[in-house]
Amino acid sequence: MGAGSARPPRLIRIRYHGNHQTESADGTVLALIGKGITFDSGGISLKQPENMSRMKDDMSGGAAVLSAIDVIAARKLPLDVMAVIAAAENMPGPSAQRPGDVVVSADGKTVEIVNTDAEGRLVLADALTHALRNGATHMIDLATLTGAATVAIGHAASAAVSNDDGFWAQVERAAREAGDRVWRLPIYADYRVLLSSKIADLRNAEYGEAGTIMGGMFIAEFAGARPWAHVDIAASAWNTNDDLSTVLRGPSGAGTRLCIELAELMAVAGR
Repeated sequence: MGAGSARPPRLIRIRYHGNHQTESADGTVLALIGKGITFDSGGISLKQPENMSRMKDDMSGGAAVLSAIDVIAARKLPLDVMAVIAAAENMPGPSAQRPGDVVVSADGKTVEIVNTDAEGRLVLADALTHALRNGATHMIDLATLTGAATVAIGHAASAAVSNDDGFWAQVERAAREAGDRVWRLPIYADYRVLLSSKIADLRNAEYGEAGTIMGGMFIAEFAGARPWAHVDIAASAWNTNDDLSTVLRGPSGAGTRLCIELAELMAVAGR
C-alpha cells in the first residue's frame, strides 16, 4: 500500500504506560488501531469523481485514535494503551499496487488484490499484527472502511463486528455512555468462503453482498485469539445528510469518545 504515492507510508505507534510499568497490573494492554489513509483516490481501481473530493477523510480512524490516546494520557488512566496508525496515501502511479497482484501480509498470509480501492483492510491487517507483536491483549480498530456501512447504518451511528462477546459488551457500554453510537453486525462462519481466493490465502474484496461484514471478517483473520472489535466509521465520520438533526454536518470525530470511555471502563475493571 502506498507504492503509487510520492509520499512513503508510515506505521505509527504511540505507547502510554498507565502504571509506569511495562504492563498494567493485570497484564492488559489495549490497542487503539486507526486507518490513516491521508487521501484515497482508489488507486488503479479509481473512484468516481463525485466520490473523490471527500477522500481526505479516509484518515478519520487514525485521527480518532490519536486524539483518544492523547486524552487517555492526560487523564493518567491506570491502563496501558497503545495507538497504532497505518498511514499511507492511495494513489495511482507507475509503482502502484495492481488488481491481480498477490501480496504477503506482515503475519505471512498471502492476499490476492481484487480491488485496489479495498486498501484499508490491508493496512489494518498489518497494524493488528504489529499491535499483537507489541503485546496487545485487546484491540479495537476504527476505519472508514466500506460504503456499505452508510446503507446499513446511516450517518448517525457506526457499524461494528467483534470476535468476543465479553469485550463487545465493554465496547457497547462505552459507546452508550459516551454517546458514540455503534451497532454490532454478525460474523457468519459460512460467509468465510466469500474471502477465499484460488491463488492466495485471502482476497481483499468481494462483490455483491454483506460488504461491511466482509470487510470486518477480513480484518478478523489477523486478530489471532485476542478480543477484538472493528468499528466501521465510513458513514459516521463525516455526515453529508442535512436532514439529520442529531448529527452536525461534516466531520464528527466518530469513535474518539468511544475509545476514551472504553479505556476508562477497562481501567476501572482492572483495579
